[in-house]
Amino acid sequence: MLNYFFGLFSHDLAIDLGTVNTLVYVKGKGIAIREPSVVARHRKSKKILAIGTDAKRMQGKTPIQIEAFRPLKDGVIADFDATEAMLHHYITLVHENHSSFLPIIPRPKVVVGIPSGVTEVERRAVQDACLSAGARIAYLIEEPMAAAIGANLPVSEAKGSMIVDIGGGTTEIAVISLGGIVINKSLRIAGDELDDSIVSYVRLKHSLLMGLPSSELVKKTIGSAHHSKEEKHMVVRGRDLENGLPKSVRLSSAEVREAMASVINQIIEMIDETVEEIPPELVGDVMEQGITLAGGGALLDGIDKAISEATKMPVWVVEDPLTCVVRGAARLLDNKSLLDRVRVTGGLK
Repeated sequence: MLNYFFGLFSHDLAIDLGTVNTLVYVKGKGIAIREPSVVARHRKSKKILAIGTDAKRMQGKTPIQIEAFRPLKDGVIADFDATEAMLHHYITLVHENHSSFLPIIPRPKVVVGIPSGVTEVERRAVQDACLSAGARIAYLIEEPMAAAIGANLPVSEAKGSMIVDIGGGTTEIAVISLGGIVINKSLRIAGDELDDSIVSYVRLKHSLLMGLPSSELVKKTIGSAHHSKEEKHMVVRGRDLENGLPKSVRLSSAEVREAMASVINQIIEMIDETVEEIPPELVGDVMEQGITLAGGGALLDGIDKAISEATKMPVWVVEDPLTCVVRGAARLLDNKSLLDRVRVTGGLK
């Protein structure tokens, strides 16, 4: 009865709890929050000072007594208290912005996307964080399934669909049929490793130490996974490793492509391995429909062409790939039969 009462005044939520960004979808309202998964807190007292965009601005610029960090690593919770504080902040913020019945304590039903390769302990940590943050019930759905639903693939039909979700911390590869995952691979190599590869390349070739935010900007601005006719350039700034003084370097898109090549090749190799394991009855479906790309990594210029050339299969990028997982999770809020059909775990407090 109490859960029913709370449900009357709570907005059900779908959450894509990502390594890099957290997205929150409010039932009937749409995506209400798109914030970086970053928390800033006092090192000694553990007091939370900022969350999201405000905390991201602090990264690399904090005094010694303050830390600004990501509470998730490789798609799983690395710091439980910080993750709980972040979720609690967003759940409360949603209800402050949308509820006309305050001060009611928000107790929403929540559907959360998680990587397919997480352990039972990691799965439970996400669930406990949601419940501790105020959810009355938390359902967990594997990210490739949520992405496939968000991409409008026929997940409940007797037809094979292949999805590749390249996020910030993990790359999820899955073949889905009849509401379940037939084959899945979870590779803890994704957008963060692309950023790291650019930092390493610039340090080795140009003796320049640059920060990860600058590396991410380079990737988004001139990064590509496939040769293009038009070469782009960008000036990056950092510290000269030889004399310690400020230094600027002009990078080309060809150099950035070279820097990221090893990471992209690892992702493509894993996709190749998954294709080789597809049951014969589903191969024809996947060949006909092609490989679907989702996640922020799908926005990398030419990534679809690189994967298509390597697999000899058609590859297409979903519309708005960044929100694909949260949109798929949101559809489960409105569709109980779909919630029952796909492999979802739930927990009550």
